[in-house]
Order: sequence, then C-alpha cells, then structure tokens
Amino acid sequence: MPSGFTARFRRFLTGASPEAPPGHTPVRVRPGFDFTLTGLVYSLMLGFMGLAAINGQANLLFGVFGLMIGILLISGMICRTVIRRLSVTRLLPDSAVVGRPATILYEFHNHKRFWPSLSVNLAELDGVDSFHAQPAAYMLHAAARMTATVPTEVLPRRRGLCRLNHYQISTSFPFGFIRRALTLGQTDSMIVYPAVGKVSERLLTMCRSAEKVGAPMKPQRGGEDEFYGVREYRSGESLKSIYWRRSAKAPGLLVAREMTQVAPPRLLLMVDTHAPQRTRADAAEIERVIAMAGSLAAHTLEMDMAVGACAWTGGDPEFTVLGVQRGKRQRRDILSMLACLPRNTLCDADRLLEFSRRLINRGITGILFTRRSMHMGLADEARGSLLVISASSRLADAWFTFDSTVDFSHSMPLDQAPGDADV
Repeated sequence: MPSGFTARFRRFLTGASPEAPPGHTPVRVRPGFDFTLTGLVYSLMLGFMGLAAINGQANLLFGVFGLMIGILLISGMICRTVIRRLSVTRLLPDSAVVGRPATILYEFHNHKRFWPSLSVNLAELDGVDSFHAQPAAYMLHAAARMTATVPTEVLPRRRGLCRLNHYQISTSFPFGFIRRALTLGQTDSMIVYPAVGKVSERLLTMCRSAEKVGAPMKPQRGGEDEFYGVREYRSGESLKSIYWRRSAKAPGLLVAREMTQVAPPRLLLMVDTHAPQRTRADAAEIERVIAMAGSLAAHTLEMDMAVGACAWTGGDPEFTVLGVQRGKRQRRDILSMLACLPRNTLCDADRLLEFSRRLINRGITGILFTRRSMHMGLADEARGSLLVISASSRLADAWFTFDSTVDFSHSMPLDQAPGDADV
C-alpha cells in the first residue's frame, strides 16, 4: 500500500500518465473533484494563514483568511459552471491506417444561456488501446449557445473496428486550484486498416507484367491498341477503320482493320493467417502478412489494376472472396476485409490454396501471402499463375517497407492479442 500511494503521489506531482500492461495504452481517469498541485499549495497557505490568525487574533489576518476561503469556494463554483450543460460530439473519419496520423474533430456545444465555457480538457476513456496514446483535446473558449470545434491528431496502433464510448471533460478554470471532471458517453466507431507500407517498384513491375508473373495475356479483339488483322467492312462502322490499301486490291470489297485490346493483368490476393499455437512471434508475423497484402492491394489498385482477395473468416461460408475488380471502392472493401480478419487456428495455407484454385482462371495471377516458407508445385510453376510471398523471406523485407512507428507485435485487435500464458 505505501508503495502504491507513493507511486500515485509521484504521478500527481509530475503529471505523468499511469502505467499500463504491455500492449495497452495508459488511461488517466480523473476524479470528479480534486485539487491541483497549485491548489494543494494554496490550501497549505490557507491553513498557515488560519493558524496565524488564530494565534495572533489580528483582524487583518482573519480578513485575509476569509478572503482566501472565499476565493477557493468561488473557484469550485466556477469550475462546476464551466462544464455544466456542455456536450461533445465526435466527428470520426470513415477509416484510419495503422501507423498513419488521423484527425478526430470534437464539437463542444455550450447550451448555457449566458455563461461561456473556458479551458476545458477532454480525454477518451474507452477504446484507447487502438491508439499509441490516450486521445485528448483542449478547448479554449466556447461562448454561450455556441459551438467550438477542436481537432486532435491520433496515431492508430491496432487494426479492426475501433469503438469510442465514454469520455471525460474536466477544467480547473479560473484559478487552477480545483479541478472538476464529468464523465459522459457517446458511442462512435471507425475502421482501422492494417499498416500500408511502401512497395518495391520491382514487385509492382512484376504485378504489372503478365508475362513474368501471371498467365500469358493473349490479345483480344475490339480494342484500339495494336494491329490484329483485317476483316470485311460492315455497314454503319466508322470510315476511319477502312483499310484502303487492301481494299484497292479487292475490287468491290471494303476491308476494315481490326485492332487488339491488351487487358492488364488481374491479381487475386490470398491471405494465409493460420497459426495453431498463436505465440507472440506468430502473431507478429501474421500481422505482417496482412499488412503486406493490404499494401500491395492499395498500390496496385491506385495503378488502376484489377485486384481481388480471398481469406478465411470462419463464417458461413468460411472463406470470404472479393471478386477481381478495380477502383477506390474495391480498395476500401479489401482493406476493410483485412482489418477485420479473425484469429485463425483451423484453416492452413493448403486448404486456402485448394479453395482458391477454382478462382484462378485464365488471365488471373494468384499471390499467396503466408508466414511460412512454401514452394510452388510443378503445375503452378508451369502455368506461372501463382506467386508465394513469405513474411519470413528476404524478398519480403526487400519488397515491403513499413514505417518505424508500426509495431506488428501489437497491431492485432485487442481480443486477438496473445496473453501472458502464450509462449
């Protein structure tokens, strides 16, 4: 007990945040009524003045003593008035990315008729484990019947659905002697995508080139890229398509050029999250696998390539498949699926490959992301339709680079984090 009291008193004097278990974000919860360090000093001076007045029986000392008591009482009343009838609305972004700063907007609504609210602090109490530090904001002034908007920057650390509910507003205005706090609740949520790092140009070139990575792409008719052949001109077509030199050699017959349409390569990302033991090292490797898949999906979709995804989600059906498409919506859907992947102790990479083979048809290149080393079979090597990227390989370290703020050992949702019993 003495050591705990000493630690709390030291944190009170220094203003340091409370300690938290590894992988958890420290959360500071203030009592509804307490004295600041300045208030404690003021209270000591108040007691000293009271003793001096009683000992000296001087009217001036009694007057100063009464004035100091009045200031302390007025400070408590004003603190209560400042946070009374004050509500807060969160404006969360639709999504955030692990390791990248995001901005949360807080709208302070002052419903009082005459009194302003000044110098108010806000701190989140729920869902703070999704961030590196406890989200907090400071509102300087909100006039009566007005709204003040305060932005605050947070740094996400865990993927998945982040829910924010209870928050605490506090103030020590005007003299900083007494601090009053009030806990309120409002449920909001946002999705936190896995970390998106830099992808090597060499890997992007491999994904862009169907001849090197995927099944060879044959030219298709109906485009405007390269010359494919000739055919008979059909009535109603553009006169620009007529091949006049060849038509001159065939009197009475008009010949038209037929051009090719070279389709870009199409990718199917298969994400293996299997870990039967779920040790701390395995969990970190799985988070790296998910981050690599998300990084490649984000970059290739920005290059206007068609990308799909397949992963085990344990539902009904147990595999979730996103068809091969392109666009910003596809990027959002793939990253959202990767952000919500559950803990997998049942489905290994072989079952994932067996299910995905039916999805890899002509023109689609399958890319398997896994934590263990695997080798392609002879049939896959012959077709060139499958690429395996292992999180433990040197190629993965060369192809993907993540920010130093990303800690994969604590990037999983809190309910999937290995406990102390895991080895």
